[in-house]
Amino acid sequence: MSAPDEGTPFEALRGQLQDAATEFADGPDALQGILLGIVDDVDRAVREPLEIFPVCHHSPASAVAMARRLREKQPKVVYLELCEDMAPLLPELRNCRLPVAVQAFASDVKGFPAEWAPLSVVAPITEASAEYQAIAYALDTPGVELVLVDRSSDHVFQWQAGDKEPTGPDDRPAEEEAALHGDAVGVEIGDLRPRFAELEEHLLHHGRVRHWSEWWHQYVELPLGDSDHDTYRQVMLLIGSLFRRLAPGDTGRVRVDEDRERYMWTRMREHLAATGTDPGDCLYVCGAFHASSRVEEFGVHGSDTFEITPPSESTWQHGLIPSSHAAIEAQFGLAAGSVSIAATQWAKNLRRTRVQPFRLAGQAGAKKAAKPGRAAAAAVPVAPEAPSDKLSGFLQSPPALDRLDEAELLGWSVEIVRSARRNGYLASTADAIAVFETSILLAGMRDRARPTPYDFQDAAVTCIEKETVPGRRDVRRLVEILMGGDRIGQVGYDALPPLARDVHDRLAPLGLKLQQRGVRRALLDMTTQPELRQCSDVLWMLRHLMPHGAARPIMGERELGKQSAQESWDLALGTHQRALIELGYEGVSIEQVLEQRLRRAAYAPNATTAQVLGAVEDAVLHLRSGRLADELGIRALEVLATERSVDGAPEVLRRVRRLLAYYRISRPVLPSWIESFAKTGYAHYCTLLPTAFTDEDATVRQVAAMLGFLFSMESLALSLGCDRTQLDLAFAQSHPREPSRVALLWAAQVQLGQLSRAELRQRCDGLLADPLVVPAYPRYLSGFLHALEPVPQLADFVVEAVSNAFARLPDPVLLPWLPKLITTLRSEGADLAPLLIREAGRVFPGRLATLDTWVPPWQAVPQAPAEPAPGGATAGRAVLLTAHPETCDSLAELLGWEGAWEAEAAEPSGAVLVGRYPETAVALDALLTGA
Repeated sequence: MSAPDEGTPFEALRGQLQDAATEFADGPDALQGILLGIVDDVDRAVREPLEIFPVCHHSPASAVAMARRLREKQPKVVYLELCEDMAPLLPELRNCRLPVAVQAFASDVKGFPAEWAPLSVVAPITEASAEYQAIAYALDTPGVELVLVDRSSDHVFQWQAGDKEPTGPDDRPAEEEAALHGDAVGVEIGDLRPRFAELEEHLLHHGRVRHWSEWWHQYVELPLGDSDHDTYRQVMLLIGSLFRRLAPGDTGRVRVDEDRERYMWTRMREHLAATGTDPGDCLYVCGAFHASSRVEEFGVHGSDTFEITPPSESTWQHGLIPSSHAAIEAQFGLAAGSVSIAATQWAKNLRRTRVQPFRLAGQAGAKKAAKPGRAAAAAVPVAPEAPSDKLSGFLQSPPALDRLDEAELLGWSVEIVRSARRNGYLASTADAIAVFETSILLAGMRDRARPTPYDFQDAAVTCIEKETVPGRRDVRRLVEILMGGDRIGQVGYDALPPLARDVHDRLAPLGLKLQQRGVRRALLDMTTQPELRQCSDVLWMLRHLMPHGAARPIMGERELGKQSAQESWDLALGTHQRALIELGYEGVSIEQVLEQRLRRAAYAPNATTAQVLGAVEDAVLHLRSGRLADELGIRALEVLATERSVDGAPEVLRRVRRLLAYYRISRPVLPSWIESFAKTGYAHYCTLLPTAFTDEDATVRQVAAMLGFLFSMESLALSLGCDRTQLDLAFAQSHPREPSRVALLWAAQVQLGQLSRAELRQRCDGLLADPLVVPAYPRYLSGFLHALEPVPQLADFVVEAVSNAFARLPDPVLLPWLPKLITTLRSEGADLAPLLIREAGRVFPGRLATLDTWVPPWQAVPQAPAEPAPGGATAGRAVLLTAHPETCDSLAELLGWEGAWEAEAAEPSGAVLVGRYPETAVALDALLTGA
């Protein structure tokens, strides 16, 4: 950096700072270097031929100074520190209600780590910002060109990938409740905050404030709110240079800042050389930190150029998303409510200075633009003047005493008490007086002539808030709402991407204002209005794609093979406008986006069989696409073959059963993939079954789900060529020791016919008779409960096992493990409990009066069949058969007998058989009566 020229307007200030450094510092060399370097930075910036306008992000003082300077200078070219690829989107701000954010989004990532996807960059814009004033002036003034000169969105991530910036995607601020910007990287236009922790702590301590936003408001915003242009510019350059020189020099953040400055000056030199514009007719709007740059290429006459790498192959899409004050505060690390206070201060500055701000024509809240001829006649450019020293007077003059606005403070006090009472606080007029007096007292303790909104906030919390908060909002939040609240912007219909506009068009038959914030209730009667069926399809897809609450069904359901005739929805698309806009970055229709997401989920490296089957179900349910469902079904078959655990067995069983039932009803022939899935799954789970019975990581529910798959798919698998021997061998190799798994194995053996119910009952009786096993009996019951998944016909036996335990065990034994039994059944079998309760309701008596005489079915003694009298029943039936001998002939024909009867005497053949075999009559009677 070259030394400053002699005779500059800051020579007197330089001498005063040098004397001060010599007098007050122990080591004057370092302090002199900092103080004199600050003056050099200011001197160098003000003498630059291309006027540099330093700003602070969302600063009302910067916005007022920008509006005033634009009307005075009327530059022909405005260079703005903003990602250069966002320029085509700025005219769409006319269709929005601020605050909004310009966003660059890339889901197709190439050249960057895959875990970074999707890439997103946002740049929030509010009306009380110098950047918006520059944009509105350039877009609405004929003959003015707006040039964005900062690195592109692609280069933002290129520099992160090249380790030029220490913060990665995982280091971004995560204020999910407030940050509408989500995980996007924020473009911090005009980020002006000390990066030297000790300096910030020193400023907060001596300024008697709690956070940086309050210090900035008190010592920068208020003094510069109505200052002239030169004073504002030199003070901002001074602050930027001070923070820059005190920042740690070895941080990657400073290196990135210097590279950004080289990038921006390279772009400005290229534009000046290409257009031949006079630098005096240009205005460079950037953060004060960059305005006091010390890089060698600083200025339009710099000799070196910065090599700009080509963009990557990632596909970037751009759009506008709604932002909010809370999102901006989270992005820049500001105090809660500071942006709302800045918006209030902006309105007060406009009234006090009478500066006319710039607003885009056609934007909500903007006045009609003046005619070009009249505007041109009214605005007369001011001739540039030689820079003069305004810093000396500003630094030496005492702070201006701002008189107390009692009417404003009194209004705040009354309103905060009214708001507190609406939110459940026991506030009264006395509290309003206390807040008023406490605000003045706090301001005096902090050496302020006038209470600031932060003083008022502290006073309100002190006087009104008690030990508990009665409602959802505390007093601090109520003050933020009083000062303007969390204003949330909106993107107009014309600025929405094609997908978002298509969604609104397809939902137009509902007759609701879906672009407005808040919840809208939609009632769909597809019986009387069949055209609403398409709206229902859109809503179910939005429910799958958008966050919870954007589209929430109140009445109606959509399952495989089922569709409601009437539905009721709560819709909040206006509230979740950002999510809908970002869907437009992924495709041109929600069907395309849903298909892409289903494929992405199914082909993910960590995809499980259950997840792929869920994608198959969603493809059938929402897209009605047999082609996509078959493709994803084949993928599910591939994933199943590679799995070596049974973690997803319950979900696999549930989804396969549902898909199989749907295909059996809707298609004449099952798809080939589901037949292969049944065959492969049968062999797969037969192989894993012996290990799963003894694996400590596998739960009883997972093993039960494996058995459920094997038993429910057995007939289909065997018809496709599987061998039953696989299942027999699997059970022969299964030797569990844990009680619940032992009970599960017993239940499965009953299903296979390897164990009778009588033998199972004897084993359970033996468990209850063994005092050493009784404490573990609830775990056996847990196994029987899970066995209802593969063997639901054992429900009556489980009721019997539980009832026997309560009937046989004495209270000293029963009561200690009764809580364990309840917790075990609740935690491990809550979804199967309704089946057990339904069976118990069928078995037990329905009236209390009959309980004393009730005998459990498993204890009832079966009555032996009465012995028939000799020749009694048999003779009676023989008489009937003799009277109707054709009955035996019909039965023989039914059974397939084609031989000839032996005839004896003249009796019919039936009578001959009855006489020879009388038990035939008894058997025929049992066959015909079902006894």
